[in-house]
Amino acid sequence: MIAEPERIVLLSQRIGAIASQKIAQINGITSETKILALNALIEAARAGEAGRGFSVVANEVKAVSERIMEIAGALSSELAGSITELTDLGRAMAEQVRGQRLVDQAFNMIEIIDRNLYERSCDVRWWATDAAVVDALETPGPTSAGHAARRLGVILKSYTVYLDLWIADAQGRVIANGRPDRYPGVVGSDVSHAPWFRAAMDTRTGDAYAAIDIEAAPAIEGAHVATYATAVRTGGQSNGQALGALGIFFDWQPQASGVVTGGRLSDEERSRTRCLLVDARHRVLAASDGKGVLTEQIPLAIARGAADGHYIDKNGTMVGFALTPGYETYRGLGWYGVILQTLPTAPES
Repeated sequence: MIAEPERIVLLSQRIGAIASQKIAQINGITSETKILALNALIEAARAGEAGRGFSVVANEVKAVSERIMEIAGALSSELAGSITELTDLGRAMAEQVRGQRLVDQAFNMIEIIDRNLYERSCDVRWWATDAAVVDALETPGPTSAGHAARRLGVILKSYTVYLDLWIADAQGRVIANGRPDRYPGVVGSDVSHAPWFRAAMDTRTGDAYAAIDIEAAPAIEGAHVATYATAVRTGGQSNGQALGALGIFFDWQPQASGVVTGGRLSDEERSRTRCLLVDARHRVLAASDGKGVLTEQIPLAIARGAADGHYIDKNGTMVGFALTPGYETYRGLGWYGVILQTLPTAPES
């Protein structure tokens, strides 16, 4: 179904076509009438005095035909200007209405993700104070590490949005993970150069955390993960010394897929719409069509400082975008919700 503003455009174009057709028909009829009047004048001239009265009528018919053609020409000219103005107005209205709707939907997507990831930032700071996690680093050894691993496993059973949870010591050596059976090569691995570990160890207090952009994690079977981390501190205290780090790996793909495919779109709209989450560099993090994730970069035309907006690109595609607003203590990573929508096809008349 075509949206109302776009129906104005289509109807104005249809009216213009009908008007042009009817005016052409009027001009055709008046042209025929003028020819008949000319023929009548010729016959009246041949008839001499007897045809004089008929000649007067023929001249009047010719004059009326010419007047009708003048009116038709003026009507065509005036209608063309008004219909063009109406079409432009309808097109601008359609662009504004449809564009704002896409902006609202893009904002809704990124806001849902922000709220979800805010919870992840809370989880990592909370679990870093867990007694078993702290003990594994304060009194290192097989017993404390095993206890911590079992504790992480219990957490994972309740929080199914995570693939794994890792504890690394201050040197970046992983000493425990929550799913050793599923990911057996994690313990003992070196993560000292991993961005999440280094950022976690750089945090100043237990209230701080690190959030890393989406990446494919080789140690977790190449799954796409959102990684959150913070330092584990002595006594689980916010101002305690950093003993190591806790990294939690959020199962990104199914969660993000639910967001980009869950928008309110009709079947007709869905067939010409692509919903995306992109990072600050406009790299695709999630796509409703499943294409280009972590490989495609969207050429967004975003004005400096613009938090949201819409425009039509060079291919005639409507683009609506909204910058992450953040949520509570989660400020976001500069991500955008983006919706690409091609113009609707005009129905056959």
